[in-house]
Amino acid sequence: MVKQDNYSYAAKDIQVLEGLEAVRRRPGMYVGGTDVKALHHLIYEVVDNSIDEALAGACDRIEVIIHPDSSVTVTDNGRGIPVDIHPQMQKPALEVVMTVLHAGGKFGGGSYKVSGGLHGVGVSAVNALSEWCEVEVRRDGARHFQRYERGYPTGPVRVIGKAARDETGTKTTFLYDSDIFKGDMEYRFDTLIQRFREMAFVTRGVTLYFLDERTDREMTFYFEGGITSFVKYLNRNRDVLHPVVHVEKDIDKVTIDAAVQFTDAYSESVYSFANTINTVDGGTHLTGLRAAITRIINDYARRSGLLKDSDPNFTGDDTREGLTAIISVKHPDPQFESQTKVKLMNPEVQTYVQQVVGEAFSSFLEENPSAGKAIVQKCLTSARARDAARKARDLVIRKSALESLTLPGKLADCSERDPQKTELFIVEGDSAGGSAKQGRDRHFQAILPLRGKILNTERSRLDKILANNEVKALISALGMGIGDNFDLSGLRYGRVIIMTDADVDGSHIRTLLLTFFFRYMQPLMEEGHLYIAQPPLYRIAHKNQVMYAYTEADKERILKDLGPGAEKASISRYKGLGEMNPSQLWETTMDPSRRTLLVVTIDDAAEADRTFDMLMGSAVPPRRRFIQTHARDVRNLDI
Repeated sequence: MVKQDNYSYAAKDIQVLEGLEAVRRRPGMYVGGTDVKALHHLIYEVVDNSIDEALAGACDRIEVIIHPDSSVTVTDNGRGIPVDIHPQMQKPALEVVMTVLHAGGKFGGGSYKVSGGLHGVGVSAVNALSEWCEVEVRRDGARHFQRYERGYPTGPVRVIGKAARDETGTKTTFLYDSDIFKGDMEYRFDTLIQRFREMAFVTRGVTLYFLDERTDREMTFYFEGGITSFVKYLNRNRDVLHPVVHVEKDIDKVTIDAAVQFTDAYSESVYSFANTINTVDGGTHLTGLRAAITRIINDYARRSGLLKDSDPNFTGDDTREGLTAIISVKHPDPQFESQTKVKLMNPEVQTYVQQVVGEAFSSFLEENPSAGKAIVQKCLTSARARDAARKARDLVIRKSALESLTLPGKLADCSERDPQKTELFIVEGDSAGGSAKQGRDRHFQAILPLRGKILNTERSRLDKILANNEVKALISALGMGIGDNFDLSGLRYGRVIIMTDADVDGSHIRTLLLTFFFRYMQPLMEEGHLYIAQPPLYRIAHKNQVMYAYTEADKERILKDLGPGAEKASISRYKGLGEMNPSQLWETTMDPSRRTLLVVTIDDAAEADRTFDMLMGSAVPPRRRFIQTHARDVRNLDI
């Protein structure tokens, strides 16, 4: 007999969420959550609407301003949202667009050739998730205005003044709702400029101005060269093998825009966009681009005799080493995997991209044999290195975490076997490793000490990397493999924590590790498994009290709290983790109830790619410029 729960299930129990209440109840479905990333997504949704006006040829300037109270204004000189009465809803069209889900000018196909979305929930979702929102429309010689609070109009659409006859556009100002986006949240200037830079690259001829009134920082983007400029920007610190190959073509109302260039780098830098939106998870357009590049290089290598009959074809990995490419498609009916639009799903796009990129890249290789030969030589070297790496990898990787003999001898493992409950501390040096091993909780904390600095993986191929003992130990301990065999599900520890000294060497080791993880284990960062420990800088003893300061500001605050007695306080500066005894290290840096961990995220892969290349690559002048520019921003630097 089936057990009956005492829950009512009748007509009265069926909930109907009216209007925008569904968005407030389930924000994750519309903007991806209630975290900082989703907070930024509010701005993207409004700016995307202005970009759609630019794609329609109706707008060439967009302004974004963050005010001191964290409200945001987005202004464009597009056509302005219609304000006349909607025949079906019997309300002004502006009010319909702002308060009704799945309403907008992008469904019928008459108002926009292409647009950033098919869901029609963007700006109405932003309105629903805002404490208040105000929209001013300049259209038909007048300035129309309406205000909303938590999605609901506070009054009718009204005329508040005149506008010049040729003056059109929309100005949207909103303040996010702190009841939904809780905690210490704020917009990040650097995150936003990366997104706006990409938008300006893929929307040629549009000026995008951004001002942050909180800090008086501002930036303007305008790129006449479009995605060709984007590729040059990404490769400006690399040696290139040939000029940028660019093609733009329309097939069946779909615009394919691609730019390709090979460099001397060992990694791939390929980014995809659909209707100007960065599809971070790729999709059919990215698959088409990669397939076209691999097929054309193999065909060319065979035809020109650079690949012998006995040689196997190049794999996709071989042909993508050192490739920098942008693929941007504009589609009248884009199908995305979700409202946050991270993956394009239209199957026909793959065929179109393969055809357009294939023809253009094939013609380029035929007309530029020296560039073709250089690209094929790079692929041959890559194939040989990959074969050597495969052999080296077989020595490093073991099939199961249970085969304890395969784990590095220096690893002090934990007894817990559930990866969700365990953490691995990567520690520099044997002395710090010794303190960490003694101070840890052996049940769920494992320690892997590294001797010296690991290899700079930005300047090395995988075969050389796998010959490095420290890297081998790291790969074995993590259990995910590397390269073709990489599998995140094999991760043996839910948290991987980099714990280095608060000095120059410690910072260098941390950067080397981050470079390795970014280039070869990026999903570890993307899925939130990688952390940086924050050891204290100072130990302050006063009478029977011991306090720890993690920053200079912390130290000043503690001394201020001590008042007149601060003069008698004993202040010790920690140069390294090895200076702490095991109990101090546990108490300050390893105890989950008291420690501070920084989670490592990638806000923008293209910008991270360029930064790692600049900091860790072979070109010296850009690195010197970066250091000189940012020297004042350094927090903890030991001379």
